[in-house]
Amino acid sequence: MEFSKTLDPGESEALALAIEVHADAVLIDEAVGRANAAKLGLTAIGVLGILLAAKKRGLVAALAPELDRLQAGLGFRVSDQLRADVLRQAAVPPPKSRNPYPE
Repeated sequence: MEFSKTLDPGESEALALAIEVHADAVLIDEAVGRANAAKLGLTAIGVLGILLAAKKRGLVAALAPELDRLQAGLGFRVSDQLRADVLRQAAVPPPKSRNPYPE
């Protein structure tokens, strides 16, 4: 598949590889790349989604320092609103099990 007209080489390769290995999802942040992933039936997961999942699984203690490092150290662009939304989601405790017979 040819994506090079609308995507940068890294995004093009990520989508091509996802198709080749029959992946369900692909790590991609840019809006155009996410739109192309959706057209291909792939779930687009961004860096913030990965960090949020890691936080919810207890693999990352706090997201704010990680976001600071991404933004200041790597030039990762995140709107103030998106940053606030991600931090708010990270603060929500996971739902309690509905299983009446916990292990």
